[in-house]
Amino acid sequence: MSDIDFDKSLGEVVSRIQQRCDVATHRFVLAESCTAGLISAVLGRQPGISDFFCGSAVTYRNHTKQQWLSVHDQDLVDPGPVSASVARQMAEGVLAETPEANIAAAITGHLGPAAPTELDGVIYVAVAVRGESENLIAVSHRLELVESERSLRQYEAALFVLLTLERLLSVVTGAEAVIHAKQDIFQTGADRI
Repeated sequence: MSDIDFDKSLGEVVSRIQQRCDVATHRFVLAESCTAGLISAVLGRQPGISDFFCGSAVTYRNHTKQQWLSVHDQDLVDPGPVSASVARQMAEGVLAETPEANIAAAITGHLGPAAPTELDGVIYVAVAVRGESENLIAVSHRLELVESERSLRQYEAALFVLLTLERLLSVVTGAEAVIHAKQDIFQTGADRI
């Protein structure tokens, strides 16, 4: 995929995210490492997104992850900054620092060219959701990027985060509708997302 194709896809997903947020009262926040603010920049192109998008902590270096997001220093050593636990802590940390948000997404990864072989093109994306009772649910996912060029990997990673956020918003909104008896059943799937 070219950067133009990625840019178009990113814009389409952001538009759908805004539509999902319009339906419910969700606000979200990001923590970005390897995308270095690209996701935030793409979101910022969408007029009116500030009603839902609270901001992004760009924590590119380990010390910043530690200081801004309370990522445990030991986890930055083992298993390391590109790991499920660090991604999850990033999502939890940025959500803890943003009381008006109820959803967070975070990304960390190695985009090359000097990445360790086993982590070259690997990203971890985490999402966290804060419920009404302040309970927090956080999960992370590992993905190996298809692209080989660093700049295209950034676009691919940003697109994956935004697609994950879109799906999460769909599920959270549907679950809330069922819980609050606004509808009897909620269906997810490719034809619904």
